[in-house]
Amino acid sequence: MPEFSQNDLKQAAGARAAALLTDGMIVGLGSGSTATLAVKEIGRRVKEGLKIVGVPTSEQTGQLARQLGIPLSDLTEHEQIDITIDGADEVELGTLNLIKGRGGALLREKLVASASERLVIVVDESKLVDQLAVRDAIPTEVVPFGWRTTAKRLRRIGARISPRLNPDGQMFVTDGGHYILDCWFDDVRTAATFEQELDAVVGLVEHGLFIGITTEVIVGTGQGIRLMTPRQ
Repeated sequence: MPEFSQNDLKQAAGARAAALLTDGMIVGLGSGSTATLAVKEIGRRVKEGLKIVGVPTSEQTGQLARQLGIPLSDLTEHEQIDITIDGADEVELGTLNLIKGRGGALLREKLVASASERLVIVVDESKLVDQLAVRDAIPTEVVPFGWRTTAKRLRRIGARISPRLNPDGQMFVTDGGHYILDCWFDDVRTAATFEQELDAVVGLVEHGLFIGITTEVIVGTGQGIRLMTPRQ
């Protein structure tokens, strides 16, 4: 059996997702390495004649889409999105709840995902987990003003805080002008409990838990493409 690299698996998942698009769709364009591969495939299809309008979830994705010739708009012009194709840092088996935000675009990603009739997540099999937040941190996007007091509130609910930094040691700033605090939890809870606790933290703009909004996941595996939908 041939060996497939992680990039091969991501490429296969991204291509399968891009194949779902049809003329006239308003399409959310995700951020991150796997979503970038999907956007490039969408750009190839647009060049061949596919007529869609993209709504990018980050400035980086928007720049790539423009280079590829994908017509762009935003949520002001299109409040309803037909389908969004995005990646994830973790996908919880069964529920298909997600952790997103390693790339720092979680707020815009969630705004676009929440406006979408269909949220298609593309990942390789390394992203599948039995329970969220056991392996990875939950990214939180916080207001710069008073961010240390926000961090203190996060510690009160059991978080170990790591401020997201740029290579130069300065605070990473999101497209929305916010900071990212990555939160690890030793006391693992359900995704719904995490969501409830994080939503109550003053100064926190958004978190990387995407609960109950994924319609399907396309997984690139060494054995081929695996399609997953939430268990009812």
